[in-house]
Amino acid sequence: MEITDKPNAIRCDACPVLCYINPGRTGACDRYANDNGQLVRIDPHVVLNRAVSRGDSVVPFLDRDREWDGRIVTGPENFVTAIGAGTTYPDYKPAPFIISSAVQGVDMVTVVTEGIFSYCGVKVKIDTDRHLGPETNLVRAQGEPVGHVTTSEYGSQMLSLGGVRHLTGGSRKEGTVTCETLLNLCDRKPVELNIDDGAKVIVQAGKPPVVDGTQEERMRVGCGSATIGMFAKQWFGKVDEVVVVDDHITGVLSEHQAGKLLGIRETGMKMKGHRSTPGRYFRVAEPGTAWGGTNIDDPLSILLNFNPKIAWPKLRLLMVSTTGEHHAYFELDETLRPVEKELPAVLSESVARIKENCEPALCTVLFMGGAGGSLRAGVTENPVRLTHSVRDALTRVTCGGAPVYVWPGGGITFMVDVSRMPEHAFGYVPTPALVAPIEFTLKVKDYADLGGYMDQVRSLDSIMDGKRRRRLSANPDNPWPLAPGKSPGSGPRSDQ
Repeated sequence: MEITDKPNAIRCDACPVLCYINPGRTGACDRYANDNGQLVRIDPHVVLNRAVSRGDSVVPFLDRDREWDGRIVTGPENFVTAIGAGTTYPDYKPAPFIISSAVQGVDMVTVVTEGIFSYCGVKVKIDTDRHLGPETNLVRAQGEPVGHVTTSEYGSQMLSLGGVRHLTGGSRKEGTVTCETLLNLCDRKPVELNIDDGAKVIVQAGKPPVVDGTQEERMRVGCGSATIGMFAKQWFGKVDEVVVVDDHITGVLSEHQAGKLLGIRETGMKMKGHRSTPGRYFRVAEPGTAWGGTNIDDPLSILLNFNPKIAWPKLRLLMVSTTGEHHAYFELDETLRPVEKELPAVLSESVARIKENCEPALCTVLFMGGAGGSLRAGVTENPVRLTHSVRDALTRVTCGGAPVYVWPGGGITFMVDVSRMPEHAFGYVPTPALVAPIEFTLKVKDYADLGGYMDQVRSLDSIMDGKRRRRLSANPDNPWPLAPGKSPGSGPRSDQ
């Protein structure tokens, strides 16, 4: 904090913007305020507790004047997160909190800081069989480019949003909108996105996507070929031919190996598209939001004429999508033309089984950021040692107490599922950049060896009095950050 020549105003040094803040007002980030000449953090500091019931209560907190006396305080049921802790800006300061604890006789330390992430973004997984837009096309929010469509994965469409080029490399409005979009997604709020030459989709972490005004209910059970393999026995003897329509791999029962092994006879049906292997067809139609993620509303449009030397009148044909959302039943007339009929009850059960085997459609938002040198400098005077410690699984990284996946290679680039974090864990600064919590937990001995700020370590008891602290129940689905083991961060990288 810097006292200025402006009457009663103070200058905040918590980020590069360096706001002048008048008494009773907040800075541009809405995170810091002038409280009678003192710079204060608006949001309470969050501590996770494994013992309290769900919900939260506000309890006293924070007395920075009490120094650590070298004693380890046993507190394995409490974990101090970085949510509301503050930052290390202007980058030479130690992390706001370096907390000691003891876990089953092992002396531990947790270094806590809110990182200012200019290099960050979100990866969005949207469970839908519908085509959202061509790969690499721009994704827009409020008309501004905020990311792009990336590869489609099994039953899901993937978006890559944010990144430093959208945050700082475009116009001021592009950066502002990108920052706002990322913040809302990370705070699990609904965000409307428009894809160039594609769909309008409403995305909210943990909720079903809404594509062009229609809420998705389920993701596909598999591709058309996989669906044939899964349900071939249930169709055997009840229908002569089944076509599972899919934008990627459309399956044909009589040609498929599953049909061959069951002894299903040839039907003489001919398909549009490119035949990959027996019973598996690519590009039967263009991508879209109708049958099986294609652009067709009439399933017969992907069929060619039946071979009169093989097909027969009364041949029974079921056409169904990979979610069971679309289905139709036909029988061939005397001219071998498909005529739509009411779906027989014996086939209704198999269509219902396809739907039953589809997972609920959800949106998943992963925050992705790189812990830069300045952030790491708040942990140790030699930042590269922290990088090595994380790589060697001596240091466990968490984000608001939630497990993260640390990418291999250089630096500390991590991803975290925002739905596993406490609510309102993120903030922003108008540089623009997101502010996200990050914690580093390791043995006291290892912390000393990597050149940590041992004179700044304080006991858990020392933060129990003073200002405000919010205590939350930890997510029971998350591994406990202070759980004992061979070493913090040992085991799967996703739990580091």
